[in-house]
Amino acid sequence: MPSSQKRQNRENRERLQFFGPAIVLTLIGFVVAFQFMQPAPPRQIVIATGSPSGAYYYFGKAYAEILKKNGITVEVLNTAGSAENIRLLENKNNRVDVAFIQGGTGSLAKTKDIVSLGSLYFEPLWIFHKPGLSLKHLSDMRGLRIGVGGEGSGTRVLAQELLGLNGINEENTKMVSAPTQATSDMLLAGDLDIAFFVSSHKSATIRQLLQSDAAQLMGIRRAEAYALRYHFLHVLKLPEGSLDFAANIPAEDFTLVAPTTQLAARTDLHPALIEVLLMAAEKVHEQGGGFEQKGQFPAPTYLDFPLSESAERFYKYGPPFLQRYLPFWLASLLSRTKVLLLPLLVLLLPFIKVMPPIYQWRIRRRIYRWYSQLEAIDPEVNKDLATENLESHLALLDDLEDKVANIHMPLAHTDLLYHFRLHIDLLRKKLQTHREKEAGRESRLGTKKEGNF
Repeated sequence: MPSSQKRQNRENRERLQFFGPAIVLTLIGFVVAFQFMQPAPPRQIVIATGSPSGAYYYFGKAYAEILKKNGITVEVLNTAGSAENIRLLENKNNRVDVAFIQGGTGSLAKTKDIVSLGSLYFEPLWIFHKPGLSLKHLSDMRGLRIGVGGEGSGTRVLAQELLGLNGINEENTKMVSAPTQATSDMLLAGDLDIAFFVSSHKSATIRQLLQSDAAQLMGIRRAEAYALRYHFLHVLKLPEGSLDFAANIPAEDFTLVAPTTQLAARTDLHPALIEVLLMAAEKVHEQGGGFEQKGQFPAPTYLDFPLSESAERFYKYGPPFLQRYLPFWLASLLSRTKVLLLPLLVLLLPFIKVMPPIYQWRIRRRIYRWYSQLEAIDPEVNKDLATENLESHLALLDDLEDKVANIHMPLAHTDLLYHFRLHIDLLRKKLQTHREKEAGRESRLGTKKEGNF
């Protein structure tokens, strides 16, 4: 092997011995930090909605289309409604990740494994009855046939709550539980006297009933009193003709009460999915319309469950910076890997800054440690230098030169060797000059003594 190659291999080993521990320590830091790195968000989620004719299903489909563009497949699951959705979220054996929940139904939850992502829109309580009935208050419904919504629906929960407040129960009134569309069909067919629906005004079922001559909308008197009793209810005004100016629907002003629809999720839902779901919610609901003002929803208010920490950050600071400008999966990857910046900042950067100077100091020390011996025999520094020791000092310089010749120095620092040798040679000349001066002085003193004799 050529000497140059041997020299290079030796320098590489020296660098590895010096920088190796720092590199290993940094790698250990990255490994430890990696343990705290969040897993990648799943590519598929399930969202529980409601009946196919309801607003929950409509908005669930809208979310699915938006998330599909981000590479996330959303399965929109038909359910009976809010009560069933809560049970699905609580049951870890089910595969539901997110669900629409009607305000006021959170009390049905039996665990603390559900968080809210925010409220989305007002969901009015619509009460329709067959024409000809004279109804002023809910208490006037005693003894009639009332459709209160399907089992597991939020409509049924709210209807029974309000009816019970007015002294109406299953003992004195016939209450029929059926899905939304079935309840609507029974009312239009005359099999029900009254039907309760909690739904957006965009619901196809509500639109059908408003346009039908076989159903009549009932306003809610004492709406403010109901809202005072149940804080999840809001009083809404439905002006004449506001839903259809040409057909003048509704034909008069109505006062309604409404909970809000919330987006709820499991507590273990990936934070990145929460962020992208809320971005979808903004696109769908931010413009408002109907009872909602522009920018009013989604909102971190009117909630039945604790607000998710990720959702709280979203409402406070807006969408994450990376997700505003990068594809979802790239933004998620970069966001998850930010924990790896910790060992980079704490270990690697200080090593990069400190280790090279220390390495240079170690290399230079191989030479600099010999300068103390040069200084000790320098006649300019040591004025009391004994002449009789000059020969031993010259021998010391020869010895130092031999030792330095065997010191290995990286090519980048070989100038130190040549400088040291120049300094040895310079000091040798100084000592020789000093010896000659001393010899001349002694010779003059000897001549002077002989002359005196």
